[in-house]
Amino acid sequence: VWKAELADRIEEVLDRKRSSIQGREATLAGYIRILTSRYAEEGIRGKETELVASFLKSVKLETSEKEAILAIKALAMTLITSPSEVIYEAASSPLKRTVSNSSSIATKTAAIHTLGTCTFYGGASDDEILENMAYLLEIISSDGHFIDAGDQAGPVTAALEEWGFLATLIEDLSAESEEAIETFMDQLSSSDPDVLIAAGENIALLYEKSYTPPEDNETFSDSDEDLVTDPDSGPSIPKLVKRYTPYRRTDQLLYSLSSLASLSTRSISKKDKKSLHTNFADILNSVENPTRGPRYQNAINSETGRRYGS
Repeated sequence: VWKAELADRIEEVLDRKRSSIQGREATLAGYIRILTSRYAEEGIRGKETELVASFLKSVKLETSEKEAILAIKALAMTLITSPSEVIYEAASSPLKRTVSNSSSIATKTAAIHTLGTCTFYGGASDDEILENMAYLLEIISSDGHFIDAGDQAGPVTAALEEWGFLATLIEDLSAESEEAIETFMDQLSSSDPDVLIAAGENIALLYEKSYTPPEDNETFSDSDEDLVTDPDSGPSIPKLVKRYTPYRRTDQLLYSLSSLASLSTRSISKKDKKSLHTNFADILNSVENPTRGPRYQNAINSETGRRYGS
């Protein structure tokens, strides 16, 4: 049944001539619902280019905020369902124009998220990935002013989250690390919990990425200080090599992270305070011990004498 419904929604997406704004909104919502709840790659196979072109038309015209946001989300779901090597080239510039020119903060935010998805799944090269990471960093460092969304938490949070998402694609971020962490540290003074957590998670990620397993042709002595073995890890856990120092002022960074991990203020809700404490305890642990990863339990197992770990 859902396959037939998907075919109907695709036909409606592609046939815009007799459609109304409300009709297109309903069609896009139905398309997104199916792709979110079902694996529908077979149903959209071979139609991706036409679908993306129709979605981009809705984005460009922005006849209504709702239609534009649904079209942006539909584009993202299409790429997640059926990754493409050619969609990035068609979609990246229109999405960036929407990020810059839309008068709607919600539309800008959705477009930033889909730009990240498009870069990840749409066939972008390493240079294009780094270019978009620099673009996102500009949004973050300007507190949104770069895209006429000054001091708006939504677009800044989206840029932070997509920067971290794309960073997972780049093996060596040694050249970008210092400036990026400096930018993320500036966001640790934000009053918005989502901005704080997204900035902190990116900092933790950069510290974790500064360590990698030894290459097959590399040899290290046990006394080499760049070769790290967690004393609480078992013998099956591989040793890691510190490749670079992600940030020169780790002491300053640790102070800021510790403050957020134990933040006590009445200006935020109990739920947000709990979320900040939980997340920044993990972030702080990752910066102090980058080889351990998130949700690492420092409690000692009475039987083994080791920490419970991840």
